[in-house]
Amino acid sequence: MSIPDYQTLMLPVLQLAAKGEWRVPEAAEKIADHFQLSQDERDKLLPSGKQRIFHNRIHWAKFYMSKAGLIESPKRGIFTATSAGKALLAQGLQSIDNETLNQFPEFVEFRLGNTGSSTPAIAQAAASSSDATPEEQIDAAQAVLKSALSSDVLQRILDNSPTFFENVIVELLVAMGYGGTHEKAALRLGKSGDNGVDGVIDEDRLGLDRIYVQAKRYAAANTVQRSEVQAFVGSLVGFGANKGVFVTTSTFTSGAIGYAEQIPQRVILIDGARLTDLMIEHDVGVRASRTIKVKRIDEDFFDDL
Repeated sequence: MSIPDYQTLMLPVLQLAAKGEWRVPEAAEKIADHFQLSQDERDKLLPSGKQRIFHNRIHWAKFYMSKAGLIESPKRGIFTATSAGKALLAQGLQSIDNETLNQFPEFVEFRLGNTGSSTPAIAQAAASSSDATPEEQIDAAQAVLKSALSSDVLQRILDNSPTFFENVIVELLVAMGYGGTHEKAALRLGKSGDNGVDGVIDEDRLGLDRIYVQAKRYAAANTVQRSEVQAFVGSLVGFGANKGVFVTTSTFTSGAIGYAEQIPQRVILIDGARLTDLMIEHDVGVRASRTIKVKRIDEDFFDDL
């Protein structure tokens, strides 16, 4: 089955908490067994790669119920059910969700931000009808924004000249640590144009090794064929080289990808999607417009006081 959302987890978390004191990792294993989750489902990470999805959902189920007074932490890292939590279980509910928690004044006070009037950000995070945890909502929103940005970046490249595209590759490779300086990289890249190679760039600042580059600014419908990759590899052999990067704004056919994976030369294929991902990652053609910091408790600080 799929990983249960955090509201679905509220009832089993509270049922477990009513049996004694638990740590999240121990509780997660018990509840994962209950839902018969596979090891892959137990280990699956959030898009941020910082935390396991299942543990994150257990945490938020526990956190929201603690705000309703159903769960307490008698000591750090431990949680158990309160008398109110046990009383709720005694009602024989089939499920617990945010609507259930709204019957508890403590949760309503938390949701309203202790002001008596709704604070939208808190309300949406603490009592949303969404099944996603706050981290999952942030990751999902970031994914949407990144997808839109990637599309815009690729369109801007296609709207410009082939020379601009070559300059983009120079900027990207230098940002990734190749070529030494912009001036040195530009002297080599985009200056060859013969024998199926568009340019050469140093792999390191000392120029101990070189990478040969092929660039194809194609529309999305014009895919790069195996024959084009073969021609590029033939050029590498002619130059006595064994490293190459083939960059396109479109995509590669399965035949082209399979061929590149089988040859002895190391040829990296970068399609439009990966190109824009790398540009965004290395801040080439984009810049940060807003930064949000998500902070957590510093356990060491509170231990030392």
